[in-house]
Amino acid sequence: MSSEISSARPQGRLRRMFSKLSSSNEELNAEQLRQDVEETGAIPIVSCGDRQEVTVSGTLRAVTLRPRAGVPALEAELFDGTDALDVVWLGRRSIVGIEPGRKLIAHGRISHARGRRVLFNPRYELRPHGQE
Repeated sequence: MSSEISSARPQGRLRRMFSKLSSSNEELNAEQLRQDVEETGAIPIVSCGDRQEVTVSGTLRAVTLRPRAGVPALEAELFDGTDALDVVWLGRRSIVGIEPGRKLIAHGRISHARGRRVLFNPRYELRPHGQE
């Protein structure tokens, strides 16, 4: 029984070590994204209010095709290091350059849907790959 306990402890320590390494990496990425927001003059997503005209900047974490009311809609999650929001292009199945990991700047009016911040059909600028 003691051999089971002693073999479980290193796994626990190892698991905690990997957990710390991955969370610190995420924290570093979030810090870099927050600096990018400052450099672009964008508003941090966490401080965006409902119905506010905003410019936000961040990285697309996920991109999915999710129809809304029978109309195709390309939906992406934009994360800026402070919070995330959904960016939705109605009537679009795909947009060249809109892919996970891509950085962009989006301009539009914030609304709320299903308890999340959303930008519908925003104007956007894709950031060059060299700046990623």
